[in-house]
Amino acid sequence: MYRFFKTLCQNRLALSAFLLVLLFTFFALLSFIDMFFFNEKIISSLLYSPSRMSVLEKLQPPSWKHILGTDQLGRDLLARIIYGSMVSLVVCILAVGLSGITGTVIGLIAGYSGGLIDDIVMRIVDIMLAFPGIILAIAVAGFLGPGFFSIVLALAVKSWVIYARLIRSRVLEIKNQEYVRAAYAMGAGNARIIFRHILPNCISTLIVQAAMDMGTIMIAEAGLSFIGLGPQPSLPSWGNMLSTGRNYITNGWWLSVFPGLAIFLTVLCFNLIGDILQEVFDPKLKNKKGE
Repeated sequence: MYRFFKTLCQNRLALSAFLLVLLFTFFALLSFIDMFFFNEKIISSLLYSPSRMSVLEKLQPPSWKHILGTDQLGRDLLARIIYGSMVSLVVCILAVGLSGITGTVIGLIAGYSGGLIDDIVMRIVDIMLAFPGIILAIAVAGFLGPGFFSIVLALAVKSWVIYARLIRSRVLEIKNQEYVRAAYAMGAGNARIIFRHILPNCISTLIVQAAMDMGTIMIAEAGLSFIGLGPQPSLPSWGNMLSTGRNYITNGWWLSVFPGLAIFLTVLCFNLIGDILQEVFDPKLKNKKGE
């Protein structure tokens, strides 16, 4: 952790990205607490309620009263983008967590067991990787129907194979190390070897991949929401705000530009943080960049 923050402070762009991610995370937590415990009173006291409609104020351009303007129903766009950060980030965190856990378990089993089990798992992984991930996500989301948890499951189905393949290759590398062989020779059981010697050495790979995957998942979530397979429109997300804004692109450009900018900045920030994590956990990569 110390090395991460030291490397982060040496890179101003990555530090700015980290602070921006913290800001979006703060907005997401604030929106979650406000929605479920205070009935939108916190955001309403600071700005406007994200669900407050006013026909007289519909499609208002950015101004001092409404900093990012209003949508077609007169709702404040800044308040809805803040609430949308909660939906988008929670979907990403749940999808990355579910795919990471599933892929790690399957990768550990395949890499450690070897033989027929490894062959079967890897053939399944190869088949799934043969299809574009977004197509798999659309198929699963279309089968389950629009909704919050269906999009999480769809995005997890799209991503778990990456983790399975990464962890399997890492397990194959680690289990042939001398200290693992020594543990075998001393009579250590399979569970002890996996959880004491192999899994801890896979954590760095998982962290880097999860950070890089957050951006990919966020783009996929926005894409599914854009075509109507994401959360219901009553629950604001950056993707369905983009979808709504395309109908007003000529007389309400801000409806598309600001949610799109939020997605762009968040994805860029997660990718920059992923690069820093990769440098921290893989010194060889840092040396190559310095050459």
